Amino acid sequence: MELIAPTVTDVVAAQRRLAGLVVRTPASSWTALDRAVHRAGAVGASVVVKQENLQHTGAFKVRGALNLLLQLPPAARDAGIVGYSTGNHAQALAYAARHVGAPCTIVMPTDPNPVKERAVRDLGAEVVLHGERLEDACAHAGTLADARGARLVSAADEPDLVAGVATATLELLQQVPDLDVLVVPVGGGSGAAAACVVAAALAPGLEVVAVQAAASPAAHDSWRAGELVARPNRTRAEGLAVGRGFALTQGVLRRHLSDFLLVDDDAITRGQHAYLTAARTVAEGAGAAALSAVLTHPERFAGRRTGVVCSGGNASEAELRRALTCDATAVPA
Repeated sequence: MELIAPTVTDVVAAQRRLAGLVVRTPASSWTALDRAVHRAGAVGASVVVKQENLQHTGAFKVRGALNLLLQLPPAARDAGIVGYSTGNHAQALAYAARHVGAPCTIVMPTDPNPVKERAVRDLGAEVVLHGERLEDACAHAGTLADARGARLVSAADEPDLVAGVATATLELLQQVPDLDVLVVPVGGGSGAAAACVVAAALAPGLEVVAVQAAASPAAHDSWRAGELVARPNRTRAEGLAVGRGFALTQGVLRRHLSDFLLVDDDAITRGQHAYLTAARTVAEGAGAAALSAVLTHPERFAGRRTGVVCSGGNASEAELRRALTCDATAVPA
């Protein structure tokens, strides 16, 4: 079945549907963070952070999950959903399923972020641990959904999910309409595709730049190749730990994305350090990836008003310790 990308009309409808159910998160700036970006080489840049780390469940994904589940027919809700995730998508589905009263099962890789696994269980979902990578969890989730007659919810190939996620970009443009470029982290690509849908319709001069972990470059390489590819999936930033491209999001990115950058895991950790020390903001690895791209590729953003999506704040204790003790010379406070 061909997947049809959402339109900005779908996004506006989603914003109305989600009114009062999601946080209208801040778009924040800090002088110290701008100073760190300037010292990294992005001279004259100013950074605006869309703080989806302050969203319900600590990440942007809940926007998409609620938008999707609120539109499920009653029979589908009663049958329940099965999802697969490294954590934030899992929490979002569990949160949305609890809101609409639907049974929810989440398949996670066998060594998940303990903060995220505990949160999923606390939200009332059944958690099944299976396989080392997201791809293993995905296959097992499909088997469980078939056996139970439940709705399998993809991590990215869901138009209603993308439309819901896109409400974050719609909010940002309402808050800060004069951005030159918007940097969005990519795992499956729902956030970047969502940003492209909104920018293409409402701010055609806005460049949308995606960023992915170099250790898990499937979406980046799919976009560069113009076809879906699988790649090794080794990043420690679990929100970016995806080993293949997704058809729906890649189709949108091919039409509208301005650029796609890679950052290594140590650069992501330095981005987390910059958030902690310059903005007193907790970001998980995936949440810091957009800022890491600005710090790693400063010439791309010099002199530009740059929006970065802090997509999640569900960092484990180990992540925070690593960020606070890392060699942060690339991002001085």
